This record gives sequence, C-alpha cells and structure tokens, in this order.
Amino acid sequence: MISKKTKYGIKALTYICANIDKSPIPTSVIAEEENISLKFLESILSTLRKGGILASKKGKKGGYYLRKDPNKIFMVDIIRLLSGPIAMVPCVSLNFYETCEDCPNEEECSTHRLMLEIRDSTLEVLRKKSLAQLTEESRGR
Repeated sequence: MISKKTKYGIKALTYICANIDKSPIPTSVIAEEENISLKFLESILSTLRKGGILASKKGKKGGYYLRKDPNKIFMVDIIRLLSGPIAMVPCVSLNFYETCEDCPNEEECSTHRLMLEIRDSTLEVLRKKSLAQLTEESRGR
C-alpha cells in the first residue's frame, strides 16, 4: 500500500502536468482542486522540489512547475522519492536492501522468491509509466 504522501504527491503532479500551460501553479490552488491539506501538500511539494521533479517561483504569481519534461518523469522515481523502497520486504529491495532477521537462508525462502516476483512486476510497470501518460489516462485525454 502506498502512503498518503505518495498518493497526494502523484495527484498534485498530475494536476500540475494537466495544467502545465498555467504554470507556475500556487500550492493553494492544487490543495483545493485535489482536496489535500495545504500544510501537508507544502511538505510534499518541497520534497519533490528537493528531488528535482519540481521547481518553484516565489511571489504574487508564484507556485510550482515541472522541472523536467513530463514524458521523462517516471512513477518509479516519484514513489522512491516520496516513499522509499518499492519492495514489500527489505530482503528484495534494490536500493534499500537489508537481510530479514527471521530468515536463515534467502535462497530457500518461499516468501523471498514471491516478493522478488512482485517487486520485478511492480518495477516493470513503474519504470514505464511516465507522468505524461498517467496524466493523459487520468484526465481522459
């Protein structure tokens, strides 16, 4: 299950992408349109800015805008930035690997093998799905 932070981050990014011609978009507008707490959204957008997905402009006509082409922003990067590991258990994580304390042998562990399959299938989808594609699909374009 993804966190609310990740869910709201994806919602905010698709809103910004769908309204790219109106950029920069004020945080208050995104919060209202996507029904997200303003304070929580500010934290999420700040993380996305620090991660290189968004940029911001201050002032009366300020707000957030995409730093990169939405065709080059992939869901795997967004989820890792906002949530961390894609894997459901640490022993199959590519970027956050840890051994499981209760598992004496990963090679013989049925859970480990199942979680590898799930991780690989999930990564296949997330590596291919761009913000532009997701926005088109979600906005019915």
